Amino acid sequence: MGKDKHPKKQTPSSSPAAATTTAKQTPPDWPVFRPPLPVVSLDFDSPIQDKVVVLRSFFPKNLCRDYVSFLRTLPLTTTPGKPKRGMAVRVNDRFQVQDPLFAERLWSETGLKEAVLDNPDLARLWGGEVVGLNPNIRVYRYTPGQFFDAHYDDSNNLALSTPENPSLPVKTTWTLLLYLTSSTDGCVGGETVFYPNDRQTKKEAIPISPETGMLLLHKHGDDCMLHEGKEVTAGEKWILRSDLCVRR
Repeated sequence: MGKDKHPKKQTPSSSPAAATTTAKQTPPDWPVFRPPLPVVSLDFDSPIQDKVVVLRSFFPKNLCRDYVSFLRTLPLTTTPGKPKRGMAVRVNDRFQVQDPLFAERLWSETGLKEAVLDNPDLARLWGGEVVGLNPNIRVYRYTPGQFFDAHYDDSNNLALSTPENPSLPVKTTWTLLLYLTSSTDGCVGGETVFYPNDRQTKKEAIPISPETGMLLLHKHGDDCMLHEGKEVTAGEKWILRSDLCVRR
């Protein structure tokens, strides 16, 4: 999911999971995008109008398998089950690294940049001029018994290095989740569930099941919906995480 604010609506602020400075990790040698992307026409669907959009088959299944095999080699750490005060309970394994080059690859070499910028009907959603992705790359693995309790995602201010400006002031506005596994890979559970009225009631829940290769974007910051990552009961859920960044 994202930054782990406990479900009490308030002005978002940075949390430890959201910090733009991470422990010094050497960026890994990410697998190449093979075959060249995109492999399908990237057309946004909107499961929740103006709040959640998805791109199906953003990664083909064979590339997802390559990435899962690669991610297993990274030094994952388990998130403590007892959160700090005011934070939602999250139990998963994660890897986090500052990698502006990989963020740029995800933005420019996948068709995402064109899908976001060339659709005038969606331009009003992003909260400003989108200039790229957060270089704070996160890898999440959820195994049986792991979950992320209901929470909101924060917006964060940072600086991006671009060809025009080596320190462009930006802020994050939408969470980006790339699902690398799903039920077709043996993952049971792990749905991302949104609660549009900021209350965790079953009758109002809008679940979105993981689909292998699907990219999900949801609005965060002041307009973030309460959401949770349901418990995985079998298999593994793997996610790559970043954020859309807009010019400040």
